[in-house]
Amino acid sequence: MKKIIFVYSIALTLAVTNSFAQNKLLTIQEAVSKGRTALAPKRLQNISFIENSKKLSYIDNNELFILNAPDGKLVSSLNKVKFNQNIAAAGLDTVAAYEGLRWKNEHEFYFLTKKGEYLFNLDKKTAIKSDRKQSDATLENLDEYKEGETYAYVSDNNVFAYANGQVKQVTQDGSYEIVNGKSVHRDEFGIHKGTYWSPNGNALAYYHMDQSDVTDYPIIDWTTYPAKNKNIKYPMAGGKSHYVTLFVYDLKKGTSVKIKTEGPKDQYLTNIAWSPDEKKIYIAVLNREQYFCKLNEYDAVTGNFIKTLFEEKDDKYVEPLHEMTFVKNNPSQFIWQSRKDGFMHFYLYNSDGTLIKQLTKGNWEVKSENGFDESGGHLFFHANEQSPVNQDFYSVNLKTGAMTRLTQGSGFHTVTLSKKGDFALDNFSSCYIPREYRLITTATGKSNTIYKSDNPIKDYKLGRWELFSIKNREGTDLYCRLFKPVGFDSTKKYPVLVYLYNGPHSQMVTNTWMAGGELWYQYMAEKGFMVFTIDGRGTSYRGKAFEQAIHRRLGEKEMEDQMEGISFLSSMPYVDGNRLGAHGWSFGGFMTTSLMSRKPGVFKVGVAGGPVIDWSYYEIMYGERYMDMPQENKEGYEANNLLNHVGNLKGKLLMIHGAQDDVVVWQHSIMYQKKAVDKGVQLDYYVYPGHLHNVIGKDRVHLMEKVTNYFIDNL
Repeated sequence: MKKIIFVYSIALTLAVTNSFAQNKLLTIQEAVSKGRTALAPKRLQNISFIENSKKLSYIDNNELFILNAPDGKLVSSLNKVKFNQNIAAAGLDTVAAYEGLRWKNEHEFYFLTKKGEYLFNLDKKTAIKSDRKQSDATLENLDEYKEGETYAYVSDNNVFAYANGQVKQVTQDGSYEIVNGKSVHRDEFGIHKGTYWSPNGNALAYYHMDQSDVTDYPIIDWTTYPAKNKNIKYPMAGGKSHYVTLFVYDLKKGTSVKIKTEGPKDQYLTNIAWSPDEKKIYIAVLNREQYFCKLNEYDAVTGNFIKTLFEEKDDKYVEPLHEMTFVKNNPSQFIWQSRKDGFMHFYLYNSDGTLIKQLTKGNWEVKSENGFDESGGHLFFHANEQSPVNQDFYSVNLKTGAMTRLTQGSGFHTVTLSKKGDFALDNFSSCYIPREYRLITTATGKSNTIYKSDNPIKDYKLGRWELFSIKNREGTDLYCRLFKPVGFDSTKKYPVLVYLYNGPHSQMVTNTWMAGGELWYQYMAEKGFMVFTIDGRGTSYRGKAFEQAIHRRLGEKEMEDQMEGISFLSSMPYVDGNRLGAHGWSFGGFMTTSLMSRKPGVFKVGVAGGPVIDWSYYEIMYGERYMDMPQENKEGYEANNLLNHVGNLKGKLLMIHGAQDDVVVWQHSIMYQKKAVDKGVQLDYYVYPGHLHNVIGKDRVHLMEKVTNYFIDNL
């Protein structure tokens, strides 16, 4: 048997999970539609720090609670009944719940009624009509500098700016082919928006994307009579890309200047940042081949290039994901995140690009930067220093480099920092702890638990779940999750469903409630299945070498590690090796199809959703990062083109696709289906009209019932 490292002892696993078992059985509707709502660990509503105070508030069961942040003790509360009595006395209609609650100060908060927004005074118990200016939340790509007073938005692919009571049209050339003010580069490189306000709101940087050279791709709208085609621009690997530039609009002058980024038109402009004095703007410029990145400084007034602060190169790829962060109260220094030593860490630089020091170091990864304390002497962040499946919250002293762990307890801590950095709210979960909220004083690390969620599925019959690791052929730990059937009997043999993704920017196995598993896995456990997941090479937060192992050969190392999981499963006396199934979506659909056709006979049944079949039909930004261009890596593309392996398919394979998929376009699975017909290979196929890359909403229950029945019927 392969060496297994359990994150929690089996004894604890059995003791805790056996205590959960009750009598109710999940329905498919509950397992799918309530897994993240009514049957998820309870979240406190509207939980937030109250600005300019040492207090925190939240809503629970329609009651507003106000706590003292230093000790977590209750200061006051206001239930909905009393609140309605107070506002009724002010001549207002009562409300069904606290809606739109936002604090003005520690004595007053805004709330919504059917007649608009009002301001409630906690001390006087009075309500008056709000005079707070609000932006129109329906505006496309709304980007607020100051709510209701200064903001930008997009209409018909043109940028508009609202300031000083006036709307100004910033761009005039917006069209199907020219897109202004929206996210570019297919949302890669940490880009999720297209406008960037300067620190004092005097200028607006915005993206301009020319996609006229990108091939049109048809997306059919099946709801009309007759059906209509709606083209999108979809840049496929090896083909022509879109061309991006950055402009800066001066609100006072009403003019824009182009930032003069020299280089090939199809390079990537990423991680936009402003200098604190608004005089300079910074861009991480990445070549299309993605192995060479420059952090460039430009004059925000003239658009002229000033200098390159530093460069980063890599034999495989560089992936800038985070803009520079200037140190609070010290505009001469900034923080940069990089994997140049093999793991994601912080580096402290002078504003001229001189490296001062590496702030964090080790065989673990920084996961997010969360701000500074009031003095700017300490930086707060999330990291997995304790374990790859854990997440903790830390501070690092910028002068000494001393790092302090501020969260306690093995598990997953997601922390919100107060504006001054003096307090932190810890939303904590672990494999067997549904959820706890804790208040932390950052100066001392002292923590107070303010709320513990009940086990939301304690009344249901449950399968036991376990979190552990095994070794792959290189001796690297691979983290796994296993759900055992309800009423598990070690003398019986059970079918196994392998649920997988195993692609970049993913981590499925974590030390969170149910080891990061979905409630649907418990539904399958009710049906007598074991459900297994393993995070193999290529997945996130394990360092550069672990992720880059898949470079130019997508699918191969991932299959090796998935097969290590199969070897582990096969060593268990209660696993029926003749009844193995695989299911995944997107990259997981690619992996499911790969295993069914490239490891024929191992899996009896597979369900592949939205699968990539041929990487040359996938988008440039993601595809070329991991596979290079098809012209440069013909062997890699051919070896992992699943059309070349259709003839080897054994077992039952159901392929599912959203008919309007604009990420993994429908053509992928259509090509596979056509090749199967050509080869005389049988497979099952299902399409969801009206859905993009994921089947969501009410139709998701239909999808998961279909997936479930396919495994029950065939496995």
